Amino acid sequence: MPPPVGPEVDSTPRPLPARTPLQGRYVVLEPLHKRHADELWLAAQGADESWTYLPSGPFATKAAMTQHINDFGTDPTRIAWAVRPIATGMASGWLSLMDIQPKNAAIELGGIWFAPVMQRTRAATEAMFLPLKLAAEDLGYRRLVWKCNALNAPSRRAADRLGFAFEGVHRSALVVKGRQRDTAWFSIVGDEWVAARDALLAWLSPDNFSPDGTAKRGAAEIRAQKT
Repeated sequence: MPPPVGPEVDSTPRPLPARTPLQGRYVVLEPLHKRHADELWLAAQGADESWTYLPSGPFATKAAMTQHINDFGTDPTRIAWAVRPIATGMASGWLSLMDIQPKNAAIELGGIWFAPVMQRTRAATEAMFLPLKLAAEDLGYRRLVWKCNALNAPSRRAADRLGFAFEGVHRSALVVKGRQRDTAWFSIVGDEWVAARDALLAWLSPDNFSPDGTAKRGAAEIRAQKT
């Protein structure tokens, strides 16, 4: 009997994402540029804890943050966007598609920083949904990846809410800001995207929110009801 092998797949290399805006109901993603620095600097004031698990920040000066934004936004290995909630009109965070592997049809959503005003909002969820949809549906990537510090409980909850499955922990994977980091890995693969997408779209629907803005059902609850 021959040894087992994986299933055959379409091995055509996937296209690279383009540095173009992405428009949603609650948020607009704009290719990250140093012109966003003034708004992002304002959004970062008093938010030092938001940088705890990131390799950069908090920044002591606007000039230092501007330099980081310029470097991050022009990094040829990733596609980075500034996040502008429609409700406020102010850029309040950024995210990126990174570790892009066209031949393996694999791509990571990462490098995410949201100011406190963005966290746990419809705009934040839609901001993460739009690049995932671009990668999975428009570009045909089969493996969507989420990685975070294993101690970062909010990021792990976000991965679950978005429909990522936990894969495991790479122990002592990195040194970040002089500290050991274990990295938790999550993924959405193949047809799993459809269930994740449908749950997120249902969660983002205006019908899912009470007049006070409270969600009636969580995305995980919606996914569970559909299975």
